[in-house]
Amino acid sequence: MSTVLITGSNRGLGFGLAQEYAAKGANVIACCRNPATAEPLHHLAASSGNRVRIIELDVGNEASIASLKRTLGEEPIDILINNAAIVGPKDQSPTRIDAEGWITTLRVNALGPMLLAQALYDNLRRGGEKKLVAISSRWGCTSLDLPDARHRYAYRASKAALNNGMRALSRDWADNGVLVGILHPGYVWTEAAGPAALAPPTSVSPRESARGLMRLIAELTPATSGDFRSYKGEALPW
Repeated sequence: MSTVLITGSNRGLGFGLAQEYAAKGANVIACCRNPATAEPLHHLAASSGNRVRIIELDVGNEASIASLKRTLGEEPIDILINNAAIVGPKDQSPTRIDAEGWITTLRVNALGPMLLAQALYDNLRRGGEKKLVAISSRWGCTSLDLPDARHRYAYRASKAALNNGMRALSRDWADNGVLVGILHPGYVWTEAAGPAALAPPTSVSPRESARGLMRLIAELTPATSGDFRSYKGEALPW
C-alpha cells in the first residue's frame, strides 16, 4: 500500500488528490497550514478507515518543515506531492511590484518545495515508488505569451523557478532512483471560485484534474522523469 504526502491538502486540487488517493486505498499524509479549520479534511480522515492523517505544515516556514520531518522520522514515503502554493500579491504588474510579496511568493511556491524535498529525501529513498511531484503551472512557461497571465509576474517567476529546481533534482537524484514529475493541473475550478455553472469552458474540476495527475504519476519512469507535462499528458515548453 502506497504512502502519499500531499501539501496544501485542505482545499481545491490538494483536497481532490487526497480524496482520490484515499479512495484508491493509499495511506495519505494530508498537510495544511491550519488543520483546525480544515473541516472537509477531517471528514475525509474520519471516513477513510485511518488511511488519512492530517499534519500541520507551512511550506514557507523552515521550522515547520523541520517539525514535519521530526514527526515523520524515517517513515517511508512513496509519493511526495508539492501542491501548496499562493497566487501572490495584488501588485505584480509592469508598473508596480510589491517586493515583499514577490519574495514571499518565491519562498512558498519555489523554495518551499525544494526545502521539503531535501528534508524528506531519505523518506523518499525508503519508499517503494520514490516519486517527487511538483504541481506547477503553464504560467511558468517562459517561452509562452499568455495574455491571461500578464499581471502575474511574481507567480510566473515562482513557477519558472520551481520548474528549474525540480528539473535539476530529476538529474541529480536519478542515480538514487528518485523520479520527478513536473505537472500542470489545468485551470482548476473550485467552489471558492464560484458555482460550477459559472466555470469557464476550459476549466476542470479538482477531482478530474487529480485523476489525470495520478495517472501521470503512476506512469512516471526514468525516461519521463523531469518532463514538464499537463494533467492530460501533453508535453509543455519551458
